[in-house]
Amino acid sequence: MRTEAVLAGLDPDQRTAVTAPAGPVCILAGAGTGKTRAITHRIAHRTLSGEINPRHVLAVTFTARAAAEMRARLTALGAGGVQARTFHAAALRQVRYFAARLLEGRGMPELMESKVRVVGLAAARAGVRADRAVARDLAGEIEWAKSSLVEPSEYAVAAAKALREPPFEPDRVAEVFAAYESLKRRQGVIDFEDLLRAAVWGIEEHPDVGDQIRAQYRHFVVDEYQDVNPLQQRLLEAWLGGRDDLTVVGDASQTIYSFTGASSSHLIDFPRKWRGATVVRLVRDYRSTPQVVGLANAVIRQARGTEAKLRLELEGQRPAGPEPELKIFPDEPGEANAVARRCRELIAAGTPANEIAVLFRTNAQSEAYEEALAEAQVPYVVRGADRFFERAEVRQAMVALRAAVRSTPGETPLVEAVVEGLAATGWRRTQPPPGGAAREQWEALAALVTLAEEYAAEPEILPIGEAGRVQREVTLTAFNDELLRRAEQQHAPTVAGVTLASLHSAKGLEWDAVFLVGLADGTLPTTYAKSSEQLEEERRLLYVGVTRARRLLWLSFGQSRAPGGRTRRPCRFLPQLERSGGSYSRTAAEPSRKPDRRPPKVSSCRICGSTLLAGADRKLGRCPTCPSDMDEDLFERLQTWRASTAAELKVPAYVVFTDATLVAVAERRPTDPAQLLAIAGIGPRKLGQYGDAVFALVGGASPDDLGRKNFEN
Repeated sequence: MRTEAVLAGLDPDQRTAVTAPAGPVCILAGAGTGKTRAITHRIAHRTLSGEINPRHVLAVTFTARAAAEMRARLTALGAGGVQARTFHAAALRQVRYFAARLLEGRGMPELMESKVRVVGLAAARAGVRADRAVARDLAGEIEWAKSSLVEPSEYAVAAAKALREPPFEPDRVAEVFAAYESLKRRQGVIDFEDLLRAAVWGIEEHPDVGDQIRAQYRHFVVDEYQDVNPLQQRLLEAWLGGRDDLTVVGDASQTIYSFTGASSSHLIDFPRKWRGATVVRLVRDYRSTPQVVGLANAVIRQARGTEAKLRLELEGQRPAGPEPELKIFPDEPGEANAVARRCRELIAAGTPANEIAVLFRTNAQSEAYEEALAEAQVPYVVRGADRFFERAEVRQAMVALRAAVRSTPGETPLVEAVVEGLAATGWRRTQPPPGGAAREQWEALAALVTLAEEYAAEPEILPIGEAGRVQREVTLTAFNDELLRRAEQQHAPTVAGVTLASLHSAKGLEWDAVFLVGLADGTLPTTYAKSSEQLEEERRLLYVGVTRARRLLWLSFGQSRAPGGRTRRPCRFLPQLERSGGSYSRTAAEPSRKPDRRPPKVSSCRICGSTLLAGADRKLGRCPTCPSDMDEDLFERLQTWRASTAAELKVPAYVVFTDATLVAVAERRPTDPAQLLAIAGIGPRKLGQYGDAVFALVGGASPDDLGRKNFEN
């Protein structure tokens, strides 16, 4: 009777998974299809039927939250006594229990909570300068290597094969890795990878320990199997000891942690490794409306590569809901303000704030949404990271900018002053550094520069009582005051609110309403995704974001990062945009610019003749992969002229011409108005303002020879 209760309410596929015979079972479970329900009911069905003893079951997953949820469900089903733990918690319990036997009477070494401090010391011993961000990146490389069963002597070759982007030359990272291992031994501490290795070593090298553990645990369940790394797989195989009572559940389309060493290959190869395995597909989606499910299917349907072999076509089971909203805005501040207004409307209409999420690709994107939500008086919480103005690098940058006021001439344009002020922190406005943590730190400070560009481009008109109004000052002092205002406003404590999170942090969560923002090429997919495998992981990241929404789904991007900035194209993974040739109507939420309903002008690459779709490519007049024929000397003279012109006009340099425009001029070298107007983004107004100067510079003139002519309309 109790087993019948366990089977009640299951759909046919879930029932097949629950009642599958003992032995290898692979459950391919799409987002929202009830994977946790399937595996907990399978365990409960087997224990309540007397097939297995609950004390002999070990269920492993990747987060303490997921393990706790699994234990709670099993207890509610009457299957208490099952061990549900993370890999590390299970290994810690076993190593601690057998420590005296494995270590000949010595106690278990202290487990480090973080590698960063010891990695920093190791870097110093290896002669490598590493601040905290670089130390975090080095720690990430060491963690990847150890999770991938790579030793220090093997790191350089393995990193090259895996297309890693370490913060230093691979040989130097290997030296830090070796020094780190030596320091740990001297200090008598271990890290989390050592813990897993110790568990493997204890089982493989000590038969008595292995026999005792295998006598205790005879039936295994692994959740999120697509995220298992080689070290975890080695431990799983040690636990099994050649036995095959193993149930795994996963979704190859949600493989988004390859950079940490996780590999979906174990899930993909499961049927081949375990001949005769039972394979069950769960495709009925109980989380999202058919409209959200349809978009998710359209996103992942275009996937390529090995993970696509196990792609699942989800079937929405919920009542119909609204269509996902696709919106375009002139810039990111406009996008953020529209998102904040819509969040406020949803809350006013009865949607709890904690059932709303704003998801983005990188943590550096959070500032605009923190500011917009604070301005709209919408409570919010940041998940998986500090609030923008609480981050150490941002606080340090604000101190540097306040100090820069004393040494910066008053006539210095704001953006230039901010860039120079940030130089005191070591930040440079060049290509971001390698390494995830260092790159994230760089992007956070780049976000301050974007704020300065926004602040300078749209100075407010402030009231001054009955005397009239005055334009806000665009100075470094005024900008510092603005940063302090934003920091104070965003530091207001909140108990519950709209969730702000990166797409990686959102994995495993769900909300009634989800805003996927910043969906522009260069952000998603990130510019750092170079290989086809990396691009496919970016596609899966969007898929994960889409499948977080239960009912309301908003997708949007700003055409430029800041007002007047370089135009970007939408995320290439959005299927609606692919069907419409990469363009769609501007949202009515931002009436400041009217939609351009004229058919886009077809441009061709002047080198290979291919059709150009992206705005930046049309501006250059060539494909990004075609070779540049830029006149370097002309480009430098154009930069010098632009800087002096912008200073004279007291505007940011990009207001005169963007960097992309200067590159286009230096490549195409226009000598008459028609040729200059052919460069995308240059119209009659800028031709009249700057045309004569550009033609003179193209003709060989020096910027010093050019006087200011007429910069007015």
